[in-house]
Amino acid sequence: MSLGPVMLDIAGTRLTKDDILRLSHPLTGGVILFTRNYSNHRQLTELTQQIHALRNPRLLIAVDHEGGRVQRFQKDFTKLPAMRELGKIWDKQPVRARHLAKQVGFVLAAELNACGVDFSFTPVLDLDYGHSCVIGNRAFHHDPSAVSDLASHEMIGLKKGGMAAIGKHFPGHGYIQADSHVEKSMDQRRYIDIEMNDLIPFQHMIDCGLPGMMAAHVIYPQIDSKPAGFSTVWLQKILRTELQFEGCIFSDDLSMQGAGVYLESMLLRAQAALTAGCDMILVCNNPVGAEEILANLQWEMSATSLSRLARMHARNNFGSMTKLRENGDYMQAVREISVVGCANEELFLQ
Repeated sequence: MSLGPVMLDIAGTRLTKDDILRLSHPLTGGVILFTRNYSNHRQLTELTQQIHALRNPRLLIAVDHEGGRVQRFQKDFTKLPAMRELGKIWDKQPVRARHLAKQVGFVLAAELNACGVDFSFTPVLDLDYGHSCVIGNRAFHHDPSAVSDLASHEMIGLKKGGMAAIGKHFPGHGYIQADSHVEKSMDQRRYIDIEMNDLIPFQHMIDCGLPGMMAAHVIYPQIDSKPAGFSTVWLQKILRTELQFEGCIFSDDLSMQGAGVYLESMLLRAQAALTAGCDMILVCNNPVGAEEILANLQWEMSATSLSRLARMHARNNFGSMTKLRENGDYMQAVREISVVGCANEELFLQ
């Protein structure tokens, strides 16, 4: 059975019968994990093994694990700094900031990889304009050059850890104050203003071989009346044709309010996102909506989409967490990033 276009969540730390039924559905292609799905390394590894054993090719397993306030797994995982901390270092020591970005990506990927997670939805490529309530210090910087520089080095670290990078939130969520999770989000700027600022990191990462992209549930009315993740203008004309992105496009969570203001029905949202150009759609924390989609969605996966999804599987080079902790490069990276943002950071590094 080939992978389907739908990524779902699960209830707890082990699969239930209902979880297994949904994950075995032909339309399902992946699982996104949350904090409720984690208690410790061993449990997470057993859970991912259980998920991967359900299908061949195995389902993709993802998580939002960026660092800072968006890090789903905390206990026994290295505490990753908010990306803003790397941006602060970049202002004074860009060479060091690039190195630390690589180390963050490596540790992030290696730890998740050792537990059977295929990828995290990271890095954030949004610019920090100083007034977004949802992006904030998740962004590396307000300067597109800094974001491009640091994100590309984080991607190098992710690849070293066996994991693909997913840039988000195309074409940029940092300008507006609204949070698309809970409210309608509109960015009134002209395309030229977005192109000359927000799109720069996305273009840079595409040029560096970015494997995946997540689209924003933001409406840019000067360009299209639909949110970017439902827009053929953004996904086909701009992202695929003009920016020449050839990787995998993920929707943001279709249960978010930013998606709901466009289409009320979850089925219609799923159809619209896939038709616009998404290879995989996310349906989180909405079992009724998930059932609606699995029961009624009519969608044939293209060979191109299947190939893109196949490239998102992690390459485990480190074995278990126990083996990983015997790796000198990993332990050095943990030491270096553990003091990022500390008041006496420079003293620790001497």
